[in-house]
Amino acid sequence: MRTDATPRLLVSLATYNEAGNLRPLVETIHQYAPHAEVLVIDDASPDGTGQIADALHAEGRVAHVIHRAGKLGLGTAVLAAMRYAIAERFDFLINLDADFSHPPRFIPALLAGMDRNDVMIGSRYVPGGGVEGQFGLKRKFMSTGINLYARLLLGLSTKDNSGSYRCYRVSKLARIDLDRVRSRGYSFMEEVLYHCRQVGCKMGETPILFENRRSGTSKINQMEALKALAVIARIGVERLAGGPRRLATPGPGPHRIMARNVARAK
Repeated sequence: MRTDATPRLLVSLATYNEAGNLRPLVETIHQYAPHAEVLVIDDASPDGTGQIADALHAEGRVAHVIHRAGKLGLGTAVLAAMRYAIAERFDFLINLDADFSHPPRFIPALLAGMDRNDVMIGSRYVPGGGVEGQFGLKRKFMSTGINLYARLLLGLSTKDNSGSYRCYRVSKLARIDLDRVRSRGYSFMEEVLYHCRQVGCKMGETPILFENRRSGTSKINQMEALKALAVIARIGVERLAGGPRRLATPGPGPHRIMARNVARAK
């Protein structure tokens, strides 16, 4: 149960073909964060995930469901969650993968870190973190490589920049011009941290154990990874060159940015 003193927490789940995972995942989220409101963003899953989300909404277990016309990708789903959290004036937003690879038992640790940070990352790469089960050598190489790549090019000091298990302070997200986020695939997570750093976010990490999905199939592929490297490289070059040219013209102030983010969420 939530009291007036408890920060409003939104947990977002981007789903595509997660019919076997959604209901038990929502139940487990409420076990570790009883006050959380759950948002499901479904990309027209052909396996009936959207209908399960609607049933959970009717039961009061899911606060809101966004049905999208097709498979639009993780990045746009997280952007939609951010805009929804800003428009509805939540305090914190936590994003979880909907395949149980991000165990909800780590939610309390993420929230505890928000006392002194604006972004808390569920990290595989700090002491105590790691991966449970089989994690192929190729996938491990891709993950560790892109994290090192992002730290070097984007000036990030955090260790796990590619994982999406995070808690954000929504008032800080409202200061980011989300229309300028260019990534739509797996570079989205690194780019968002870059923009968070640009608006002065303090960032922390807490160890998590990443688990292989319980049901369904992984959606990551080599082409998406290559696209992510290209986007990070472009942002990194712009950063080293002093930012994109359009930054030379003063942009909208924070109040106008927040109004734009809210309008896009409607």
